[in-house]
Amino acid sequence: MVSPLELLNLSNPVFKTYIFWVGVLVIKMLGMSLLTAIQRVKTKTFANPEDLMSPKLKVKFDDPNVERVRRAHRNDLENILPFFAIGFLYVLTNPSAGLAITLFRAVGIARIVHTIVYAVVVLPQPSRALSFFVALGATIYMALQVIVAGAF
Repeated sequence: MVSPLELLNLSNPVFKTYIFWVGVLVIKMLGMSLLTAIQRVKTKTFANPEDLMSPKLKVKFDDPNVERVRRAHRNDLENILPFFAIGFLYVLTNPSAGLAITLFRAVGIARIVHTIVYAVVVLPQPSRALSFFVALGATIYMALQVIVAGAF
């Protein structure tokens, strides 16, 4: 059995790839906050009275462009945060490097594509669904491997 200290080390390519994609996805999620702000300014849609840029503006909650970006951000929170947790535990199962690296890349790239086709350059389905299910499938696979490792 390999010790956790050996697995959670930058000399382990699985852990190194995991932390790379965690960093990329954190920056991507932070970018969603900026994208929401940009949409709010562009559409003059502000949720708080103190954010209104003119006394002529009113608080609004229903701009479709702002809401689309907010839904994409919420989807990130619902899917990327579980990946962070399960990906870390998956590293501790000492998986095959090739498979683990492929899974981490798949989740990272799929989540980036999901944001692009959902909130930046809106494309028709199944583009968003495909990117969503690629990341979901990889995360579920890792979760099952963690459960198996913990059970046996």
